[in-house]
Amino acid sequence: MSLQNKVQQILNQLNALIVGKPEQVRDCVTCLLAGGHLLLEDVPGVGKTTLAQGLAHTFGLAFSRVQFTADLMPSDLTGVSVYDRGREAFVFHPGPVFAQILLADEINRASPKSQSALLEAMEEKQVSAEGQTRPLPTPFFVIATQNPLEQLGTHPLPESQLDRFLMRVSLGYPDRAAERELLRHNGHRERVAQLPALLDTAELLSLQQAVLQVQVSDALLDYVQDLIAATRSGQWFVQGLSPRAGIALLRVAKAHALVQGRDYAAPDDVQAMLVQTISHRLLPIATASRNAQEQVLAMMNAVGLR
Repeated sequence: MSLQNKVQQILNQLNALIVGKPEQVRDCVTCLLAGGHLLLEDVPGVGKTTLAQGLAHTFGLAFSRVQFTADLMPSDLTGVSVYDRGREAFVFHPGPVFAQILLADEINRASPKSQSALLEAMEEKQVSAEGQTRPLPTPFFVIATQNPLEQLGTHPLPESQLDRFLMRVSLGYPDRAAERELLRHNGHRERVAQLPALLDTAELLSLQQAVLQVQVSDALLDYVQDLIAATRSGQWFVQGLSPRAGIALLRVAKAHALVQGRDYAAPDDVQAMLVQTISHRLLPIATASRNAQEQVLAMMNAVGLR
């Protein structure tokens, strides 16, 4: 089966689970093919957890879920050493972070200390605990869900944590037809366990390698650099994008091109992924009357193509 057919098969399966949200499903698949972590942000009850579980089943990866709460401790994620009388020594018991996909459910309901326990795991793909550094499985993804900050019991994610997420996607409410199907079938969550795995680890790594092989022209690099420079100009945002964010944007554009069946990236790929990839990394200037997403779109229209 060709790469394009395999990707389309993945999209079809997930679109049958999360009805009426083809663009958001595409964005999530693009994020994982690009090898990045995914932040799903929206009000409770719109399918964030169902989508995260569906991605894990569809990609055929070892999956663990942690409900983030105010009393969650870092060791609840990373693991703890317990004394073994038989061995007369402490034995490390790995925490749920030692999975290929970690669902961090309602991540912004935990304290900043517990949130920070994921920083090393997300960036270095390893965990340092009790004087030892332990590698995480390959591949390793964090899919986090987040409730709006105005809801009770939430803590804003620090900038360093947000920067670890390759993309932030909002599902939004379903349209009338999609909601009618959900009402008729009492939702789709029970379908998750029945989803077949469409990939194995080797196939996923092959797709990720194919993303890296997508061609990028010098003209496209100029366009990406123009966008990065615009974020740093002081006209739109308090601080601009870092080089790491620019690399992330280009990688996501390549993954989007692959999902679209092309072996080269175009400006359309950058524009399609721009808001989801950079808006959570930026803070609009105080005089701006727009939120970060609207400000990114305004900036993109102002920069244009050479």
